[in-house]
Amino acid sequence: MQPETEILQGDCLQQMETLTDKGYRFALTFLDPPFNQGKEYAHFNDNLPQEDYWRWMGDVCKAVHRLTLDGGAIYFMQREKNTEHVLRTLREAGWTLQNLIIWAKRTSAVPCEWRYGKQYQIIAFATKGHKPRLFHRLRIDAPLRPEHRLPREAGIYVTDVWDDIRELTSGYFAGEEAIRDKFGGRFHKQQSPVALLARVVLSSTAPGDWVLDPFAGTGTTAIVARQLGRHSVAIEIDQQNVACIRWRLAAQREADSVENLKPYYRFTPDLDHIWGGGSTCTQAPEAQFRLFEQGRAYGRV
Repeated sequence: MQPETEILQGDCLQQMETLTDKGYRFALTFLDPPFNQGKEYAHFNDNLPQEDYWRWMGDVCKAVHRLTLDGGAIYFMQREKNTEHVLRTLREAGWTLQNLIIWAKRTSAVPCEWRYGKQYQIIAFATKGHKPRLFHRLRIDAPLRPEHRLPREAGIYVTDVWDDIRELTSGYFAGEEAIRDKFGGRFHKQQSPVALLARVVLSSTAPGDWVLDPFAGTGTTAIVARQLGRHSVAIEIDQQNVACIRWRLAAQREADSVENLKPYYRFTPDLDHIWGGGSTCTQAPEAQFRLFEQGRAYGRV
Protein backbone atom coordinates (compact mmCIF):
# COMPACT_ATOMS: atom_id res chain seq x y z
CA MET A 1 0.00 0.00 0.00
CA GLN A 2 1.35 3.39 -0.99
CA PRO A 3 1.82 5.90 1.85
CA GLU A 4 -0.60 8.81 2.14
CA THR A 5 0.57 12.34 1.43
CA GLU A 6 -1.73 15.19 2.43
CA ILE A 7 -1.08 18.79 1.42
CA LEU A 8 -2.93 21.47 3.36
CA GLN A 9 -2.87 25.12 2.34
CA GLY A 10 -3.27 27.70 5.08
CA ASP A 11 -1.98 28.99 8.39
CA CYS A 12 -0.13 26.23 10.22
CA LEU A 13 -1.68 26.92 13.64
CA GLN A 14 -5.19 26.75 12.21
CA GLN A 15 -4.42 23.63 10.21
CA MET A 16 -2.81 21.90 13.20
CA GLU A 17 -5.89 22.65 15.31
CA THR A 18 -7.98 20.90 12.67
CA LEU A 19 -5.58 17.95 12.62
CA THR A 20 -5.85 17.69 16.40
CA ASP A 21 -9.64 17.64 16.22
CA LYS A 22 -9.47 14.87 13.60
CA GLY A 23 -7.29 12.72 15.84
CA TYR A 24 -4.03 12.82 13.88
CA ARG A 25 -0.92 11.77 15.76
CA PHE A 26 2.59 12.15 14.41
CA ALA A 27 5.80 10.29 15.12
CA LEU A 28 7.98 13.09 13.76
CA THR A 29 7.79 16.79 12.92
CA PHE A 30 10.37 18.67 10.91
CA LEU A 31 10.12 22.32 11.85
CA ASP A 32 11.91 24.72 9.51
CA PRO A 33 10.09 28.06 9.88
CA PRO A 34 10.96 31.47 8.45
CA PHE A 35 13.90 32.75 10.47
CA ASN A 36 12.65 36.33 10.94
CA GLN A 37 15.59 37.82 9.11
CA GLY A 38 13.82 40.25 6.81
CA LYS A 39 13.28 38.07 3.75
CA GLU A 40 10.40 38.70 1.40
CA TYR A 41 7.53 36.23 1.74
CA ALA A 42 4.14 36.58 0.13
CA HIS A 43 2.19 35.64 3.27
CA PHE A 44 4.50 36.30 6.21
CA ASN A 45 6.13 39.31 7.80
CA ASP A 46 9.72 38.13 8.25
CA ASN A 47 10.65 41.17 10.29
CA LEU A 48 8.55 40.74 13.42
CA PRO A 49 9.56 42.09 16.82
CA GLN A 50 11.60 39.37 18.53
CA GLU A 51 9.07 38.88 21.33
CA ASP A 52 6.23 38.39 18.82
CA TYR A 53 8.23 35.97 16.71
CA TRP A 54 9.25 33.73 19.59
CA ARG A 55 5.78 33.85 21.11
CA TRP A 56 4.53 32.55 17.76
CA MET A 57 7.21 29.85 17.69
CA GLY A 58 6.12 28.84 21.18
CA ASP A 59 2.53 28.45 20.01
CA VAL A 60 3.72 26.35 17.06
CA CYS A 61 5.83 24.08 19.26
CA LYS A 62 2.93 23.59 21.70
CA ALA A 63 0.57 22.72 18.84
CA VAL A 64 3.06 20.19 17.47
CA HIS A 65 3.48 18.72 20.96
CA ARG A 66 -0.28 18.10 21.20
CA LEU A 67 -0.19 16.31 17.85
CA THR A 68 2.78 14.10 18.71
CA LEU A 69 2.75 10.51 19.91
CA ASP A 70 4.35 9.81 23.28
CA GLY A 71 8.06 9.54 22.55
CA GLY A 72 7.65 11.23 19.17
CA ALA A 73 10.27 13.64 17.88
CA ILE A 74 10.63 17.18 16.66
CA TYR A 75 13.60 18.50 14.68
CA PHE A 76 13.63 22.30 14.95
CA MET A 77 16.02 24.01 12.51
CA GLN A 78 17.18 27.57 13.12
CA ARG A 79 20.04 30.03 12.81
CA GLU A 80 22.91 29.47 15.21
CA LYS A 81 22.41 32.87 16.88
CA ASN A 82 18.92 31.78 17.98
CA THR A 83 20.07 28.69 19.86
CA GLU A 84 19.11 30.07 23.27
CA HIS A 85 15.62 30.98 22.05
CA VAL A 86 15.11 27.57 20.43
CA LEU A 87 16.05 25.62 23.55
CA ARG A 88 13.88 27.80 25.79
CA THR A 89 10.92 27.61 23.41
CA LEU A 90 11.08 23.83 23.20
CA ARG A 91 11.47 23.43 26.96
CA GLU A 92 8.52 25.71 27.73
CA ALA A 93 6.39 23.83 25.19
CA GLY A 94 7.03 20.53 27.02
CA TRP A 95 9.76 18.99 24.86
CA THR A 96 12.85 17.15 26.14
CA LEU A 97 16.08 17.97 24.32
CA GLN A 98 18.04 14.96 23.07
CA ASN A 99 20.67 16.56 20.84
CA LEU A 100 21.67 19.92 19.49
CA ILE A 101 22.74 18.95 15.98
CA ILE A 102 25.29 21.06 14.15
CA TRP A 103 24.65 21.09 10.40
CA ALA A 104 27.96 22.32 9.01
CA LYS A 105 27.74 23.95 5.60
CA ARG A 106 30.02 23.07 2.71
CA THR A 107 30.25 26.56 1.25
CA SER A 108 32.38 29.44 2.49
CA ALA A 109 31.58 30.88 5.88
CA VAL A 110 29.83 34.24 6.03
CA PRO A 111 32.65 36.72 6.77
CA CYS A 112 32.54 38.86 9.87
CA GLU A 113 34.86 41.66 11.00
CA TRP A 114 34.81 41.15 14.76
CA ARG A 115 34.08 37.40 15.29
CA TYR A 116 34.47 34.01 13.59
CA GLY A 117 32.67 33.48 10.32
CA LYS A 118 29.42 31.51 10.53
CA GLN A 119 29.23 28.20 8.70
CA TYR A 120 26.51 26.12 10.32
CA GLN A 121 22.88 25.95 11.36
CA ILE A 122 21.45 24.21 14.39
CA ILE A 123 18.81 21.50 14.46
CA ALA A 124 17.39 20.83 17.92
CA PHE A 125 16.26 17.20 18.23
CA ALA A 126 13.74 16.84 21.07
CA THR A 127 11.10 14.33 22.13
CA LYS A 128 7.72 14.24 23.81
CA GLY A 129 8.81 12.57 27.00
CA HIS A 130 12.17 11.59 28.41
CA LYS A 131 13.02 8.92 25.82
CA PRO A 132 12.27 8.51 22.10
CA ARG A 133 9.67 5.91 21.15
CA LEU A 134 12.28 4.71 18.67
CA PHE A 135 15.66 5.83 17.42
CA HIS A 136 17.64 4.15 14.67
CA ARG A 137 21.40 4.42 15.11
CA LEU A 138 22.39 4.92 11.51
CA ARG A 139 25.84 3.98 10.26
CA ILE A 140 27.33 5.79 7.28
CA ASP A 141 30.16 5.16 4.88
CA ALA A 142 31.73 8.53 5.67
CA PRO A 143 34.70 9.69 3.58
CA LEU A 144 38.08 9.19 5.18
CA ARG A 145 39.72 12.27 6.58
CA PRO A 146 43.35 13.00 5.70
CA GLU A 147 44.59 11.82 9.11
CA HIS A 148 42.93 8.40 8.75
CA ARG A 149 45.06 5.64 7.23
CA LEU A 150 42.73 2.66 6.81
CA PRO A 151 39.13 2.44 5.50
CA ARG A 152 36.42 1.54 7.98
CA GLU A 153 35.00 -1.89 7.29
CA ALA A 154 31.65 -1.15 8.91
CA GLY A 155 31.33 2.62 8.58
CA ILE A 156 30.71 4.94 11.52
CA TYR A 157 27.69 6.00 13.55
CA VAL A 158 26.03 9.30 12.75
CA THR A 159 26.85 11.84 15.45
CA ASP A 160 25.42 15.25 16.33
CA VAL A 161 27.72 16.99 13.83
CA TRP A 162 26.41 16.66 10.28
CA ASP A 163 29.20 17.82 8.00
CA ASP A 164 28.52 15.36 5.20
CA ILE A 165 25.26 16.82 3.83
CA ARG A 166 25.56 19.55 1.25
CA GLU A 167 23.25 22.54 1.47
CA LEU A 168 21.46 23.76 -1.66
CA THR A 169 23.34 26.94 -2.41
CA SER A 170 22.30 29.53 -4.95
CA GLY A 171 25.12 28.65 -7.32
CA TYR A 172 26.76 25.69 -8.97
CA PHE A 173 26.83 23.43 -5.92
CA ALA A 174 23.06 23.31 -5.70
CA GLY A 175 23.15 20.87 -8.62
CA GLU A 176 20.02 19.48 -10.24
CA GLU A 177 18.08 19.15 -6.99
CA ALA A 178 17.44 22.87 -6.55
CA ILE A 179 14.19 23.92 -8.25
CA ARG A 180 14.76 26.82 -10.62
CA ASP A 181 12.65 29.24 -12.58
CA LYS A 182 12.91 29.77 -16.33
CA PHE A 183 15.68 32.33 -15.78
CA GLY A 184 17.81 29.87 -13.81
CA GLY A 185 17.14 31.49 -10.44
CA ARG A 186 16.17 29.55 -7.33
CA PHE A 187 12.43 29.13 -6.91
CA HIS A 188 12.79 28.89 -3.13
CA LYS A 189 15.93 30.19 -1.44
CA GLN A 190 15.57 27.91 1.59
CA GLN A 191 14.87 24.57 -0.13
CA SER A 192 16.03 21.76 2.16
CA PRO A 193 18.12 18.97 0.64
CA VAL A 194 16.72 15.47 0.25
CA ALA A 195 19.74 14.03 2.08
CA LEU A 196 18.96 16.08 5.20
CA LEU A 197 15.35 14.95 5.42
CA ALA A 198 16.25 11.36 4.64
CA ARG A 199 18.52 11.26 7.69
CA VAL A 200 15.86 12.82 9.92
CA VAL A 201 13.09 10.50 8.73
CA LEU A 202 15.23 7.35 8.87
CA SER A 203 16.53 8.16 12.37
CA SER A 204 13.23 8.86 14.11
CA THR A 205 10.45 6.97 12.31
CA ALA A 206 9.48 3.52 11.08
CA PRO A 207 7.65 2.66 7.86
CA GLY A 208 3.97 3.46 8.28
CA ASP A 209 4.54 6.32 10.72
CA TRP A 210 3.08 9.79 10.14
CA VAL A 211 5.38 12.77 9.55
CA LEU A 212 4.39 16.45 9.82
CA ASP A 213 5.93 19.55 8.22
CA PRO A 214 4.12 22.74 9.31
CA PHE A 215 6.22 24.99 7.00
CA ALA A 216 6.47 22.73 3.99
CA GLY A 217 8.01 25.16 1.50
CA THR A 218 8.79 23.11 -1.61
CA GLY A 219 7.78 19.85 0.05
CA THR A 220 11.07 18.01 0.61
CA THR A 221 9.75 16.33 3.77
CA ALA A 222 6.75 14.93 1.92
CA ILE A 223 8.91 13.88 -1.05
CA VAL A 224 11.25 11.91 1.22
CA ALA A 225 8.54 10.47 3.48
CA ARG A 226 6.61 9.02 0.57
CA GLN A 227 9.66 7.29 -0.86
CA LEU A 228 10.51 5.79 2.53
CA GLY A 229 7.02 4.42 3.16
CA ARG A 230 5.96 7.04 5.71
CA HIS A 231 2.68 8.95 5.63
CA SER A 232 2.95 12.72 5.77
CA VAL A 233 1.06 15.97 6.11
CA ALA A 234 2.58 19.09 4.52
CA ILE A 235 1.19 22.46 5.59
CA GLU A 236 2.06 25.48 3.45
CA ILE A 237 0.43 28.91 3.41
CA ASP A 238 1.68 30.05 -0.03
CA GLN A 239 -0.52 28.69 -2.82
CA GLN A 240 2.36 28.89 -5.30
CA ASN A 241 4.51 26.74 -3.04
CA VAL A 242 1.59 24.32 -2.71
CA ALA A 243 1.41 24.08 -6.49
CA CYS A 244 5.15 23.43 -6.55
CA ILE A 245 4.78 20.61 -4.01
CA ARG A 246 2.04 18.99 -6.06
CA TRP A 247 4.14 19.27 -9.21
CA ARG A 248 7.17 17.83 -7.45
CA LEU A 249 5.22 14.85 -6.13
CA ALA A 250 3.74 14.17 -9.57
CA ALA A 251 6.99 14.70 -11.46
CA GLN A 252 9.03 12.25 -9.34
CA ARG A 253 12.28 13.87 -10.41
CA GLU A 254 15.40 11.77 -10.46
CA ALA A 255 17.12 14.55 -8.49
CA ASP A 256 14.63 13.95 -5.64
CA SER A 257 15.32 10.22 -5.38
CA VAL A 258 16.57 8.79 -2.07
CA GLU A 259 17.78 5.55 -3.65
CA ASN A 260 21.26 6.89 -4.35
CA LEU A 261 21.61 7.51 -0.58
CA LYS A 262 20.99 3.90 0.44
CA PRO A 263 24.54 2.63 -0.20
CA TYR A 264 25.83 5.40 2.08
CA TYR A 265 23.83 3.87 4.96
CA ARG A 266 24.50 0.23 4.02
CA PHE A 267 26.33 -0.54 7.27
CA THR A 268 23.20 0.23 9.32
CA PRO A 269 21.81 -2.95 10.91
CA ASP A 270 18.41 -3.99 9.50
CA LEU A 271 18.55 -1.17 6.96
CA ASP A 272 15.98 -2.71 4.60
CA HIS A 273 13.36 -2.71 7.35
CA ILE A 274 14.19 0.85 8.42
CA TRP A 275 14.23 2.08 4.83
CA GLY A 276 10.73 0.86 4.05
CA GLY A 277 9.56 1.64 0.58
CA GLY A 278 6.98 3.78 -1.11
CA SER A 279 6.88 5.29 -4.58
CA THR A 280 10.23 5.76 -6.24
CA CYS A 281 11.41 8.76 -8.23
CA THR A 282 12.24 8.56 -11.91
CA GLN A 283 13.20 11.21 -14.41
CA ALA A 284 10.24 13.51 -14.91
CA PRO A 285 8.83 13.71 -18.43
CA GLU A 286 10.23 16.66 -20.37
CA ALA A 287 6.73 18.00 -20.85
CA GLN A 288 6.35 18.34 -17.08
CA PHE A 289 9.59 20.32 -16.85
CA ARG A 290 8.41 22.66 -19.59
CA LEU A 291 5.08 23.09 -17.85
CA PHE A 292 6.88 24.00 -14.64
CA GLU A 293 9.41 26.33 -16.25
CA GLN A 294 6.83 28.21 -18.26
CA GLY A 295 4.83 28.94 -15.16
CA ARG A 296 1.60 27.30 -16.30
CA ALA A 297 1.29 25.31 -13.09
CA TYR A 298 1.43 28.47 -10.98
CA GLY A 299 2.16 32.12 -11.43
CA ARG A 300 5.55 32.69 -9.82
CA VAL A 301 7.91 31.44 -12.52
